[in-house]
Amino acid sequence: MPFTAGEFFEVFRRYNEAVWPLQFLLVAAGLVVVVLAIRSHRNAGRIAMLVMALLWVWTGVVYHFAFFRHINPAASLFGGVSVVQAALFVWLGTREKRVTVRVRHDGVGATGALLILYALVLYPVVGLLAGHRYPAVPTFGVPCPTTIFTLGLLLWAEPALPRKVVIIPALWSGIATVAAVQLGVPEDFGLTIAAMIAVPIILFSRRGETLATA
Repeated sequence: MPFTAGEFFEVFRRYNEAVWPLQFLLVAAGLVVVVLAIRSHRNAGRIAMLVMALLWVWTGVVYHFAFFRHINPAASLFGGVSVVQAALFVWLGTREKRVTVRVRHDGVGATGALLILYALVLYPVVGLLAGHRYPAVPTFGVPCPTTIFTLGLLLWAEPALPRKVVIIPALWSGIATVAAVQLGVPEDFGLTIAAMIAVPIILFSRRGETLATA
């Protein structure tokens, strides 16, 4: 790592103080998507894709480019890749063939709900139990909780999405796992578990109907 754990958490302190109170607006956007999915709103899928695009642009431009890049040159690459992921969601959200996002009443749906709950609620609780104190903590809108939330929503999406939409979240999960171990961020182990469970489901299940060639 080209930086220490202290420098890493200092980035979060500067980020949170600079963007306050926009973190709460990002959480609110995520909650809106969840409510629409629970209600099976006809535009839930389109709104979900656009909200995820917003979150990935935010994590790429605001977090990586504006803050993380000061201690890690690789953040420029991470930021660019995050913007590419955002573009994929814009593409999915604006296509003529709709993506549906709704609560599924099966094991996959329950897994998606647990990941969303972890990203929005349990992630900061685990950080607090680990001794991390605001503002020097990762909050919703930075890469790891955003990726967990993304994987959860993708488990609620129908029909099956193109495989390329999960490549970047899967790669980031691997990078984040290494960083979590070296820097002592136990809340990010949730991302490791999320990726191990969600990525295979997204890649290999429900392939009979897909948007890949729609």
